Amino acid sequence: MSQRWWRQLPNAISSARLLATPVLLYAAIVREFGLFKWLLLACLLSDIADGLIARAFSLRSQLGARLDSTADMIVFTIGIFGLYVFQAEVLIRQWVPLAVVIGLYVVELAGALWRYGRISSFHTILVRVSAYAQGIFIMSLFFLGYVAWVFYSMTVLTVLAYGEELVLLFLLPKWTADVRGIYWVLARRRANTL
Repeated sequence: MSQRWWRQLPNAISSARLLATPVLLYAAIVREFGLFKWLLLACLLSDIADGLIARAFSLRSQLGARLDSTADMIVFTIGIFGLYVFQAEVLIRQWVPLAVVIGLYVVELAGALWRYGRISSFHTILVRVSAYAQGIFIMSLFFLGYVAWVFYSMTVLTVLAYGEELVLLFLLPKWTADVRGIYWVLARRRANTL
């Protein structure tokens, strides 16, 4: 029984993150800055935890990939809304790079829905690195204030990550979770043609 519980831990963490999203949204709507920033931090740390646990103990599953991607998408959206509520001046000053990042995210999401009928859940290495960079930027913004090099590093990494995911949409004819990146997809193709 305990072994079964342990195997579901990453999914439970993703589910808890999903359950926290209404409270996170509420905190943004009522402008409860302290609750918002601490709950957002908990959501971001839980995203790191569920992925690390799933990879370290080989607990990956299609359900887990979907839960994680769905929670990521909702937290990302509420996080952007929270930036608007609490850091509007930064959004106004940096609207062009932020529009590019959000635009690429929406295009990749729409492309995955069109191609596979669901969100992609690739979880590439570059997407994980860019997600960490996004989290670092948002949390540094809420806790320390705007830091230009953190913002621009996050922006470059995120553009590269979403660009890679767009390429993967064309390379992978069927839905595949947990793809390391373009290099590994192409290497697998070469190995299969030899």
